[in-house]
Amino acid sequence: MAQPGDRRGVAFAAVVVVIAAVGLYLTMWPDSPDQDAAEPAPPSATGTVVATSTPLATASSAPFDVYAYLPMTKEQLAAAADLAERFTAEYGTFRYDEDPAAYAARLKAYTTPELGNTLARTLASAGTVEQNRDDEIVSTATARIKEIRQVEKTSIVFVVTATRQISAKSGDKQANEEYAVTVSQSGSDWRIYDILPAAEGQEGDTSG
Repeated sequence: MAQPGDRRGVAFAAVVVVIAAVGLYLTMWPDSPDQDAAEPAPPSATGTVVATSTPLATASSAPFDVYAYLPMTKEQLAAAADLAERFTAEYGTFRYDEDPAAYAARLKAYTTPELGNTLARTLASAGTVEQNRDDEIVSTATARIKEIRQVEKTSIVFVVTATRQISAKSGDKQANEEYAVTVSQSGSDWRIYDILPAAEGQEGDTSG
């Protein structure tokens, strides 16, 4: 799985530039011509000047297209988010009597070859297989996007919440888990590049 790299500073700087551009746009757009010049503050009953300054950052009725500041279209972003949700749900759905190779094959349909091979080795490990079979674990998951953590030119890191309904000999339960899921662009399509617990985080740039 991908490890955090030296590009975090570059990505952070890019986000700061976008935020600064948005702030400048909003603050430079007055609500009406009458607000171009600030009116003097009226005196109070005691003769003290009362401050009535209008906040610099105010809501504007002007249209603002956030996608114009992103390196992908609205449709591409939606497709990547959908892929992240479907993969995470598939990742959390398995049963003890399923062939680990079949489980890995289901996940490989969503991933890059490198991640697919890594997951196949992990899922087929003796410890994982024996634990699931001994407890007769059956897990069914749903997933939803919680937030966008990072946007790069060719990848996006989503924080995805997975809710798993688990049936086992040790007792049934519900598990809520959060993952940082990196989706990378592959030609005109998207692939899952990495998945880690959300607390660990990861870099979104997969260009090498």
